[in-house]
Amino acid sequence: MLRLEDGIVELYRKVATSLPADVEDALRRAIELEDGITRESLSKILENIEIAKTEGRPVCQDTGTPTFYIKTPRELSQRQLREIVIKATRRATREIPLRANAVDCVTEKNSGDNTGPYFPIIYFEETDESRLTIELMLKGGGCENLGQTYKLPDAQLKAQRDLDGVRRCIVDAVFKAQGKGCPPYTIAVAVGATKDQVTFLSKKQLLRRLDDQNPIPELSRFEQEVKEELNSLGIGPLGFGGKHTVLSVKIACAARHPASYFVDVSFSCWANRRGRLVWG
Repeated sequence: MLRLEDGIVELYRKVATSLPADVEDALRRAIELEDGITRESLSKILENIEIAKTEGRPVCQDTGTPTFYIKTPRELSQRQLREIVIKATRRATREIPLRANAVDCVTEKNSGDNTGPYFPIIYFEETDESRLTIELMLKGGGCENLGQTYKLPDAQLKAQRDLDGVRRCIVDAVFKAQGKGCPPYTIAVAVGATKDQVTFLSKKQLLRRLDDQNPIPELSRFEQEVKEELNSLGIGPLGFGGKHTVLSVKIACAARHPASYFVDVSFSCWANRRGRLVWG
């Protein structure tokens, strides 16, 4: 399995040092519609992206919390795969390098190699496919801290258990952010039955391409409408004002219990770092 370990190290390298083409393209389109300090800030972001690619350096000094979504054929051992991911994480921390971000909550000691209790985060899904698929997200702490979970109805927001209520939650979360966490953001949302369900599903939406289309027509229209409303807030890139507070909005709806209606809003900063490795 050494070759797989090597592949995961290279996946780390790719995700840490470059952005997906759809994200970079969205930033390049955005700069054409901005001016003044907003345009200058986007220019610096794009310059930083090019330097990172050319010199093989991380796009951001905060290389984030490594989060893996792994689809495994039935015959592969998830325990063994976890061990390989941990070994690859230690190597990637040394070789790329990644910033050491795993701090023990009890001792306050940093492990120094991005491994620790439940760190990195790894989600497994067994499939009938013959190939192993590994998706990696490196999500910075600043944008992670902006995430919000709501329970509807919410009298303060005047949010009921419907899509308009969901819209009110999303607008509230972005308005409260006020440019923290390095916009323009990608906003990911999930609606469902339990707190853990919606937090998992919302963050997973950040793996979607910015230019994809939701297969549910009502949600596809809703995503575009919310994106336009969020951009009308005028928070703009890095909070300097402008037309691009968000690059995209992605929404998933799960079945819910009749008594429950949870909404989770996840943020990614402009450095929406994600990548995929298909093995076998």
